[in-house]
Amino acid sequence: MNILIADDERAIREGIRRTIEQICPDYTVHLAASTAEAVQIMGGHRIDIVLTDILMPGMNGLEFMKISKHRYPLVKWVVISAHSEFSYAQEAVRLGARDYLLKPIGKKRLVELIENLQTEIRQDSERLREEEKLRRNLKFLHEGILRRMASSLDTGNLDVQSFKLEYPEFYLVMVQLQGAESHHALEHFIVENVLSELIDTSGKGFVISLDSNCLLGLVVLNEDLDVFNGLIKGHLTHYLKIPFHIAVSGLNKEFGTIPQMIVQMKQASAVQSIKPVKGSGEKSIDEALEYIREHYNEELSLERVASVVYLNPAYFSQLFKLKTGQGYKDYVISLRLEQAKKLLLNPNLRLAEIAQRIGYQDMRHFTQVFRRKFGLTPTEFRHKQNVNVI
Repeated sequence: MNILIADDERAIREGIRRTIEQICPDYTVHLAASTAEAVQIMGGHRIDIVLTDILMPGMNGLEFMKISKHRYPLVKWVVISAHSEFSYAQEAVRLGARDYLLKPIGKKRLVELIENLQTEIRQDSERLREEEKLRRNLKFLHEGILRRMASSLDTGNLDVQSFKLEYPEFYLVMVQLQGAESHHALEHFIVENVLSELIDTSGKGFVISLDSNCLLGLVVLNEDLDVFNGLIKGHLTHYLKIPFHIAVSGLNKEFGTIPQMIVQMKQASAVQSIKPVKGSGEKSIDEALEYIREHYNEELSLERVASVVYLNPAYFSQLFKLKTGQGYKDYVISLRLEQAKKLLLNPNLRLAEIAQRIGYQDMRHFTQVFRRKFGLTPTEFRHKQNVNVI
């Protein structure tokens, strides 16, 4: 069995490895200090279990798991964190993590976890593994056909006819990465997996690598092309840290024109450059703050606002506190109550109406929150400001 430990703290990596090697000396344990290293290891070895820290260089552990699950559906994921916040554990479980470990990790807890996962892996039905093998074989066949078509090469004995029946009409999507190619391993992995997942959720198709900085997707869509384009741009703008180009073809039915279309798409993308968000999330938080200011009187759960800016809730919460110096909930409460103070200066507004205007349906709850924040009830605040309700 192969286990990958991804954590930027050497002591944590080595400590977990020693424990695993003591209880399972026949297991192979791989170590990664960053997401980029983890990607390379998973590309070169069949990994059964991944233990990943949340705060990882290159990409946070939850996003790494989310992106990787499309390519490695049978891998068992375990999230490691120094934070005990329920939102982290909740998001990890939602994304499919088998468990959530808090640092420092106790030896007994780790031993129990590895034994349980070992049992799960053994109990995975042979049918599931065979289905995954068949799916991957078909994927490799389709990728081979498209790759040869893209290069104007003879498809030989490959089953092109069934391929054409599978994709009677299609779009091509090209993503080109900019900058030094030596740093593109992680970005290439991100594009391949994000684009593949979006294709699967929006229709059907697959993605191939044309070279180290260019990927090509073939897709049959079940939804509007503009919606699909927006999803690609939104997700890649969030995840990538280097500039990139996106080009999408029109609807096609002739496979013989693919080489020409690729040339045209490369030319088109040369004049269309999209830069990622600053700091891989800083701009997203700015957008979130603007959204909150415009919608502070509505239902504003952390999950809702995180989805608006394409961030998972746990990572959004972390970035939000770094940016504002406040937790998300405290920030929203402060914003609402500052608006309440302004509204309380209007003698024509009653407390129930003010509460509703700032997002509180229960006036009693509004009064309690206000008093906890300012040491006065809304009515006492009004009296102090010499405001008499008409």
